[in-house]
Amino acid sequence: MRWFCYRYVRRGKRLRGQMARRSDKATADGIEASGEDRDPLLVQSVEKAFRVLRAFDGTRPNLSLSQIADEAGLDMSAAQRFTHTLTKLGYLSKDTDTRRFELTVKSLDFGYHYTRASSLVERGMPYLLHLSKETEETVNLTVLDDTDIVFVSRFMSRHVLNNDVITGTRLPAYCTAPGIAILSSLPEKDAYGVLERSHLHPYTPHTTWELDALREKLKKSALRGYATAFEEYFHGDLSVAAPVLDANGKPYGAINIAVSRSRYAPEETEQRFSALVTAAARSISMAGGARR
Repeated sequence: MRWFCYRYVRRGKRLRGQMARRSDKATADGIEASGEDRDPLLVQSVEKAFRVLRAFDGTRPNLSLSQIADEAGLDMSAAQRFTHTLTKLGYLSKDTDTRRFELTVKSLDFGYHYTRASSLVERGMPYLLHLSKETEETVNLTVLDDTDIVFVSRFMSRHVLNNDVITGTRLPAYCTAPGIAILSSLPEKDAYGVLERSHLHPYTPHTTWELDALREKLKKSALRGYATAFEEYFHGDLSVAAPVLDANGKPYGAINIAVSRSRYAPEETEQRFSALVTAAARSISMAGGARR
């Protein structure tokens, strides 16, 4: 089963990386090809530089110049200029022997400044810490970015065996408890739009991935105020999540507790942690001005 799960997760990571790069290319092609819809304020050279940076991911940590050109949708001359500039600025490094490029530690600056400046992270920190100490389980704070959730804060349990998920990790919203919690709090049209843009497929035999079933899951989660995901992305991972709302009642994040299937049954997980995670999410929401 571990091999089965690993195969699905690795395939999922590759697919999400490929889809993201294709999306970037399509967006870029649209920007360059459309005369009527072209944004006069858009600086295309900046957009292309970010396409170069986004060519790298966990499955492709170092790339040749031709690979960068292909992934970013640039010709070789342009790719050479952008990689040279980004290397000079300190965001890329080049191996003199292999002539391959990789991201540098300076790239972490953006993530660090985001977490330091995020009011959500700041307000949520004491509640996450309290929940982590109270339950001795893994507690996460996530936000929605298009069709993915992104982990912006994470307190890990000593029981965790899988360390693949760290701050900055992206997972598909449709098959994660935080993602479903956030989507269930959005207007129906917006939530369905996210599902329709998602690359829906099963990561495990337990994944809810068909559109009609996902819509029913959103309705159920909206009614009870929290969402669950039992082994839908990672084998053995059970999760309960609740949305964090802003002052206007719109979701701008979610908090979740994740436990191992080897220690809890799905029903026990829901019964034991749903009230705790809902209360913590409500407290963070109210700290931000929400009325609940």
